[in-house]
Amino acid sequence: MPATTFNLADLFEAAVDEWPDRDYIVDDRTRRTFAELDERANRLAHYLQAQGVKAGDHVGIYALNRVEWVESLWAIFKIRAVWVNINYRYVEDELSYLFANADLSYLIVEEEFAERARTVAPDLPRLIIGDDYESALANQSPERDFAPRSDDDIYILFTGGTTGMPKGVVWRHADVVMALGGGIDIMTGVKLTSPDGFVEKGRVGFPIISYPLPPLMHGASQWSVMGQSFVGNKVILRGKFDPADVWKTVESEKANLVMITGDAMARPLLDYISEHAAEHDVTSLFAVVSSAVLFSQSCKEQFMELFPNIMISDSIGSSEGGANGIVRVDKDSQMKGGPTVTAARDTFVLGEDLMPVKPGEMGRLARAGNIPLRYHKDPEKSAATFMTSPDGTRYAVPGDFARLELDGTITLIGRGSVCINSGGEKIFPEEVENSLKSHPEVFDAVVVGVPDDRWGERVTAVVQARAGTTPTLESIQEHCRLHVAGYKVPRQLTLVALMVRSPAGKSDYRWAKQQAMVDAGLEG
Repeated sequence: MPATTFNLADLFEAAVDEWPDRDYIVDDRTRRTFAELDERANRLAHYLQAQGVKAGDHVGIYALNRVEWVESLWAIFKIRAVWVNINYRYVEDELSYLFANADLSYLIVEEEFAERARTVAPDLPRLIIGDDYESALANQSPERDFAPRSDDDIYILFTGGTTGMPKGVVWRHADVVMALGGGIDIMTGVKLTSPDGFVEKGRVGFPIISYPLPPLMHGASQWSVMGQSFVGNKVILRGKFDPADVWKTVESEKANLVMITGDAMARPLLDYISEHAAEHDVTSLFAVVSSAVLFSQSCKEQFMELFPNIMISDSIGSSEGGANGIVRVDKDSQMKGGPTVTAARDTFVLGEDLMPVKPGEMGRLARAGNIPLRYHKDPEKSAATFMTSPDGTRYAVPGDFARLELDGTITLIGRGSVCINSGGEKIFPEEVENSLKSHPEVFDAVVVGVPDDRWGERVTAVVQARAGTTPTLESIQEHCRLHVAGYKVPRQLTLVALMVRSPAGKSDYRWAKQQAMVDAGLEG
């Protein structure tokens, strides 16, 4: 049946009806066609209803990437409940905060994490993925006999960002599918006017095989899976990131598109394939796409050297602002600090007066049109992020700074919350990190500010060196002076054995700053 709303479950079911026998989800244990996964999601939805889960209830998914994650996602949406993504790296204190803040009424949990969940919330009803999960499905109806759904059903994405505790971004289904799910084409700006437009797009294109590498608990992978679902494409999942396994999987599954989160995944992938290229046939691959975090020009260039015929894209966006822009990259692309992108529809750079800036000026990246309703249970943060301009336009303004270029493109400068103030100059870490990562002895880098009696804050490079090398502060400074202004050049170098990042590759600025503080003798 054609979809009649932009409800996420309705869009998925329309794809199932169009391509029932097409491969849909493949993990390292099993594979499902669209029809097979839909039937199992129906069974799980009926089971959740039997456990008392109602429309509007919040159901957590606490698992690694696997088929059951996607089954749970669709089951929850089918009964108009609200799913909650749970970071599997959280320790007990963080989980306690999230479980309480998210108002969980039920939990679907991987066996590996079941004991920790039980410790944190002993009275929370749960279903453990494994034998219990299979028994639950076996005893339920496979039919789609659910109540009608709505554009106004709620989707919540909990995001940790670079600082602070996780916060839930509350969207209407019809808005989030436009902002993140492909309802608005990020390349062309064309907006679907009818829900059946997704199936139409799938019919005129050819099916691709997509391989999102980040965890499904993060928005980038969630929307890679859901967006591919709506147009009938196959998705590959793996529980954990392993560079060798990624390339073996690209070969065995004939993957066409690999989705990464910047250098944190790009560098180990490149290091492996540089040494083992002759062992793998990866000629099926025609695209590498990155979003959410820094994807340095040096990594892009290495991809293009190894795979001269693939398309590389770099996009910017956020949980609060949706997809803000994208750029296709070639070897002649010039970096201007962060990625310079073609602005997505409804994306603007705003001044302090909440009005669009003039070309050449810097301001805050913002989105109008299809934007979230609020943050979950945080009216103060909601008021500071979702604002109405003097002309009556409502914007989502998450906190990223950007510059509107003379040609109308937008250059992402950095996150205001991690901006360094040194000698009265504002320094955005991402620009310095991008220059650091082209240093031949740097494997990974995060830039933070450390208190300084003279400068207020001094720029500090926290660096994981390449194996067998020991970069010096002098070599780092000499290299950076070729790429950034003198006041942005690091004045301190802190070497770490292993960089700590989120599973999606986002910088952990709190951890990096702590390492730099200890190294400077200011803490510990």
